[in-house]
Amino acid sequence: MTRATHDSSARRPRGPEDVWVEGPQGRFWGSFGAAGLLVRSADAVLLQLRAEWSHFGGTWGIPGGARKAGETAEQAALREADEEAGVPPEQVVVTGELAFDLGYWSYTTVIGEVAERFEPILGDAESTRLEWVAIAEVEGLPLHPAFAASWPELRSRLS
Repeated sequence: MTRATHDSSARRPRGPEDVWVEGPQGRFWGSFGAAGLLVRSADAVLLQLRAEWSHFGGTWGIPGGARKAGETAEQAALREADEEAGVPPEQVVVTGELAFDLGYWSYTTVIGEVAERFEPILGDAESTRLEWVAIAEVEGLPLHPAFAASWPELRSRLS
């Protein structure tokens, strides 16, 4: 596992996308939906330990967040992963997507690969750790519930 460093100077302003959306199946973050990046390097994926104060804090997931108006899921996932974890977007080769769509809100996991592991950087206070985790060890972690639910399908798409 690789530890990340923290860049405390990185703060991003909130925009119109940064709100809770409520509907018949629950409350979700992002007025235009949300997206995250599951990035793989060889036999490991980059995971984020969510800060205790955050929604489902203390669980592991992937870097991601609210989509901006007019932004594709791929654009949002790459932007968020760069902001939150220092993922160099130019090194990511996107290999697929997995969408969860409720009609009034959606979340898309963008799947990508990098040829070489990079050192992740904590870019904001939303996470406390970033680590490259062996694919075989992911399900042994306390995962964000939505990531845990999608992990079997995501893992099969990594093969």
